[in-house]
Amino acid sequence: MNKFNFHKDITIVIVLYKETFELLSKTLTTINSFKKIIIDNDGNLELKKKIESQFAVDQYILNKKNNGFSAGYNQGIRLSKTKFTLVLGPDCTIKEQAIFTLIKKITENDNCFIVSPTSYDGYNNLTYTGGPLPENGETDIILNLKGDTCVESALGACMLFRTKDLTENNLLFDENFFLYYSDYDLCRRIKKLNKSIIQVYEAKCIHNHGIIKVKNKYIKKFIREYNFTFDKYYYFFKINKHKDLISVYKKRIPLFVLRFFLKVLILDFLSAVELASKYFAYYRFKSRVLKK
Repeated sequence: MNKFNFHKDITIVIVLYKETFELLSKTLTTINSFKKIIIDNDGNLELKKKIESQFAVDQYILNKKNNGFSAGYNQGIRLSKTKFTLVLGPDCTIKEQAIFTLIKKITENDNCFIVSPTSYDGYNNLTYTGGPLPENGETDIILNLKGDTCVESALGACMLFRTKDLTENNLLFDENFFLYYSDYDLCRRIKKLNKSIIQVYEAKCIHNHGIIKVKNKYIKKFIREYNFTFDKYYYFFKINKHKDLISVYKKRIPLFVLRFFLKVLILDFLSAVELASKYFAYYRFKSRVLKK
């Protein structure tokens, strides 16, 4: 593949929710020459106008309802008409050379369904990009690579694939995952097809993990813990390993209730919100998933 004409073969999909112009413009600056589809789950018209006045965006969609990042990514992937699609977090920056390297690597490996770069923070420290699936090992251990490596899972903040590999093999993101675990689930299904996922050492991106943009600390805590807990239960439900999680949590409910009231009494409202969010996630999972 010629480095100077590969832009037409790739679409970059970015899903937003309450992003700032400053953050998004930093991400878009290095990829402005590529086809881009932006899905805004917050329906921010003012941000759309400001971005489109300074950057070339092929499709910029404002959703009236926030259905989660999995649904947003699928919306963009279905609209992608190019050979390759790169899903990219709005807080993740990647340069043109790194994208070309990713395309080169996946083109050289027919059995590979996903390639991801190796990510760093703003201080050039390695950050988590990929590793084992949650059921097989610790998922927060940073791999210090010396070359390209096959991994069981790759982070959804930056992954590139042949568009048809996902659309034609029923491998879009499971939209029951709202915010977490959908990348693990996608990679697990890819591995079941005996296809590979490669973390590319030579391709670099900058990514700061786990930043929720909601400003209110109580709402932020609730959103994070509620969705993380539900998505975790649902992931292990799909691999039929949820029963132990549920039984352990069920036994802890009386203690959770007691701890909740104790936290309220000592005015530790942040911890109380965390406990409440986990309980509501458990109740939602039990009532909506287990009873189906």
